[in-house]
Amino acid sequence: MQQYSLFLDSYHAGALLVREADGAVRPAHRKEILAVARELIDIDDLRSQDLSNPGLVREFLRLRFNAALEHEVFGLILLDSQNHLIAYLEPFRGTIDQASVYPREVVKLALQHNAKSVMLVHNHPSGSVEVSSSDVALTKHLQQALGLIDVWVLDHFIVAGKEVISMAERGLI
Repeated sequence: MQQYSLFLDSYHAGALLVREADGAVRPAHRKEILAVARELIDIDDLRSQDLSNPGLVREFLRLRFNAALEHEVFGLILLDSQNHLIAYLEPFRGTIDQASVYPREVVKLALQHNAKSVMLVHNHPSGSVEVSSSDVALTKHLQQALGLIDVWVLDHFIVAGKEVISMAERGLI
């Protein structure tokens, strides 16, 4: 994943520039500007919403994972006691068909952000919307780990292309 920062350059009449990981600076591409803007707007819009409605989360994830990733990403939607967004994180990145997820790290992030509940998110780069047995096993394992600290797993979303499924809606949570 390319690491860069986007910033406004007053010297170039308000041009948006990208600072690459190696320190090089270049003008931002339209796609990069829109991606950053989309992420900021969507997250800000979600903060005041009750996210117990899977439809709102599904729309956010469609935009968030709008580019077909060639690797798995595992994310967390951390919520307060009113089911309002505290943070959206993507702490784990994997290969084309799996991502290693460490329950200890998930628990640490939930505690760090003082979350009351979480929603789990990951993508299937293959485009398959089917829930695998490893998806179910991971969800149960994380439910057990987070349950020890009174943090509830409300849902686990799987993003495959433009489709987003909810394991809770399928009765798997």
